[in-house]
Amino acid sequence: MRPATGEQYELDFGDLSATITQVGAGIRSLRFAESDLTEPYGVHEQPPSACGIVLVPWPNRVADGRWELDGEPRQLDLTEPAKRNAIHGLLRRRPYELVDRTDSTVTQSATIFPEPGYPFLLETSVTHELHTDGLQVTHAIVNAGDRPAPVAVGAHPYLRIADVTPEQLTVTVAARSRFEVDARSNVVAQLPVEGTDFDLSAGRRVSDLDLDTGFADLPDGPVEHVLAADDGRRVVLWGDDAFRYVQVFTHRSFATKPGGVALAIQPMTAPANALNSGTGLRWLEPGETWTVSWGIRPEGFGGEAYLASWG
Repeated sequence: MRPATGEQYELDFGDLSATITQVGAGIRSLRFAESDLTEPYGVHEQPPSACGIVLVPWPNRVADGRWELDGEPRQLDLTEPAKRNAIHGLLRRRPYELVDRTDSTVTQSATIFPEPGYPFLLETSVTHELHTDGLQVTHAIVNAGDRPAPVAVGAHPYLRIADVTPEQLTVTVAARSRFEVDARSNVVAQLPVEGTDFDLSAGRRVSDLDLDTGFADLPDGPVEHVLAADDGRRVVLWGDDAFRYVQVFTHRSFATKPGGVALAIQPMTAPANALNSGTGLRWLEPGETWTVSWGIRPEGFGGEAYLASWG
């Protein structure tokens, strides 16, 4: 039986290993030695709750799947029918084509063809690379059409630390504001987090949180979000200057332990409903290429032996 997510690209570098999928260009597993750094799922499963996939040409939701282009209404397919939204872009269930691979790297590409809701032609690629600093994911988007195109990039990893239940971990997100949403998870306001239960800047126990929340106003420069265990092990999700937004999701119906929590920390270059608000959108000119990177770095999993494994 073929895997539900197409070809499986097994990567290795020292004690790091990963399985990258053809469908959605997703992370099916990421491990340091015997320790899971992301929530894994089975080879014959579809990605549970978008686990590990690439989100392009927009992350998160477009309310009602509707937006306007030059004053003309556009209607996207409603891929979150229960809430009547278009969610997570146009490539989440599409197979990518292999471009190049080595023992520690795989590059895949996918074309976004024009459609009524998104009438643009984009050539996209994503490279997953294991190296001395963990996993680096690099996205490149080329506007292959003849008109400027609005684009944004995101990803949907669920982080963990080996066999420590996520409820026992501490998450730190240095954001100064968050997006309030309605019952359909659509943005209605942007509010400061200082002095509220949404302030994660000093670290909060995952067991105390119930979030599906977008955050903004991150510190200048490359940003880091941290998931930490009490024994000093940490998983750091970092993004370059383009990733000015992040979604934190405490998912209680997808978890390794029934009834537990799976924690998604989703780097995004634009927040929910960006096609309507314009917030964070990058308008690519015809022929222009946009390249952005984010990654996952384990810390404290082996001390000097961790670095020596690549020495």
